[in-house]
Parts: sequence; C-alpha cells; structure tokens
Amino acid sequence: MELLRRRFGTRRVHCNIVYNEYISDKEHTHMNSTKWETLTEFVKWLGREGFCTVDQTEKGWFMTYIDRDPEAVKRQEELAKKKKMDLDDEERLQKYIEKQVERGSQAGTTQEATQFTELQREDETETITLNLLKPSASTKKVEQAEKRDLLSSNALKSASQSKEGKKEERKPKQKRKTALEEIMEEEAKKKAKLETKTEHWLTEGIIVKVVTKRLGEKFFKKKGVVLEMKDRFTGVVRMNDSGAKVKVDQIHVETVIPGVGRQLMFVNGPHRGQTGQLERLDEETSSLEVLVQSGPNRGRVVKRVSYEDVSKLYQAPTGSER
Repeated sequence: MELLRRRFGTRRVHCNIVYNEYISDKEHTHMNSTKWETLTEFVKWLGREGFCTVDQTEKGWFMTYIDRDPEAVKRQEELAKKKKMDLDDEERLQKYIEKQVERGSQAGTTQEATQFTELQREDETETITLNLLKPSASTKKVEQAEKRDLLSSNALKSASQSKEGKKEERKPKQKRKTALEEIMEEEAKKKAKLETKTEHWLTEGIIVKVVTKRLGEKFFKKKGVVLEMKDRFTGVVRMNDSGAKVKVDQIHVETVIPGVGRQLMFVNGPHRGQTGQLERLDEETSSLEVLVQSGPNRGRVVKRVSYEDVSKLYQAPTGSER
C-alpha cells in the first residue's frame, strides 16, 4: 500500500505493474507467506475493504488508491482552491488584454477609401471643354521657375532636418513599453515560474514537521532535520527532541517557516536549492519576502514566495520555528 500510494498516488494502474515494482525490492514479503494465494484475490480484498477502487477489464485488474488521510485531503482542497484562484486571475487578465487590444484598434487611424461619384451638371445646356493642347513657352518658363523654387526650399528643409536628426541621435532613445507588452511579459514570467515547480521538494539539510500519526503518536507535530534522501520522495529525518531517526515520505511532512531574519532554503520553484534569509511574512497573501543569499540571484529580494516553496535551513537544534 505504501508503494501504491507513494509511487502512483490516486492514478488508475494495472495491478501487475504495482506487483512487479513491489517484488523488485529484495526485502519484500512473498505472496506465499500471506493468506492470499493469488494476486487477483488480494486485489479483490483491497476493493472490498475500501483501500482501493478496483475494476476488471479485458487487460486484467486495475486499481486506484483511495487516499483518506485528513492532512492529504486538506492539502488537496487547498491546492484546488489555489488553482481555481489562478484560473480566475488568468480569465481577468485575458479580458483586460482583449479590452486593451480593442481600445488600440479603435484609436488607430483608418484610411477612408476614395469614393467615385457620377458627373453631375446643373445646366444640361452647358458644354464641357477639354484643353488637350501642348503648354506654351511662357507656361513652361513659369513651371521651370516654380520647380527651381521648390527644389531650393526642399534642400533647405532637408539640411535643417539632418541637423535636428544628429542632435536627436546624441540623446539615448528609450522605447517605452506599452501596457499590453508589460502584461504579456508578466504573464510569461508567471508561466516560466510555474514550469519550474516539481512534484518532489524534500531535500537534505532542511527542517520539516511531521503531519501524520501513521509514524506514531510520539512523532506527530514534531520537527526534525532531513539527514539523507533515499529517493526523490522519501528521506531519513532525525527528530529534534528525541534524536530518533525515522524514514518518512514527503506527504507525511511539511515545510517549516523560520522567524524573520533566519536562514532558509528554496525547495521548489525557480530558486530551488538556493539559500536565503526571511525578510517579511505577509499573512494576508500567505506569502513571504526572501533575500536570496546564494546562486546567480544573490542579493535579490524575491516577493510573494509560497509557504510550500521554502523551509527552514538546519543550523542548530535551537531557534524559533514556525
């Protein structure tokens, strides 16, 4: 059951896949030493007892683990609520972008197409005359004089414009971003931040708190330091009060928020693995403000950091912990 819960969670999976991974462990309990003679009987028993949802198909028996841990259910509800809030924010942002685009299209200049109308004469008896003769010599002289004046004026304008252009080139040009570009850039940063998050966050050297009674009443709500990792999701924790070592899964523990000014480590997100110092705790937004103290972002203050993305860094067994 621990393998099914930790490895596959609440996903529907074939029973043979789970059994093959289980027997790959050298210290596993063989089926012959149990009261079930076949794997099918064991799967049916899991379904009758309510540990799993089982169903039979042409490909065999499938099983889905039912997670009834109150802490896990509460965490799933919080994640679902947070996901819904993120979707609401995206919808509002999308509507705002559409309004900005519509406003920009309305503000744009539109060229009116030339409309051709029929020839209208007020007096039907009036005759229309067309002059198709070549221009006279006097007319040519007048046109040439006008061209010379036009060329000279254009030359003066171009010279003055070139001088003004050189003056403007000396000044640094700073292209101001539009509201739409700023929104798109902020949205891209949010997506990049979400993509950097992983399912596993447990790591060595951090303080965690046990949030389940499955490990025993004496460890419930107790804190300890992660000494080593067995795989991506399990590790060995040494309890602070008793010094006892216990193997835990990451769903059995939660992160610990240190006091303001104390050291911590990023366990998830774009700054994963970097250390920092807690600057401020914002209870209204359920987020933190952290000063990064290692890595390429050293010296940068990161705002709106989630509680689940950081944990107290182990330095000494004493100190204020949250």
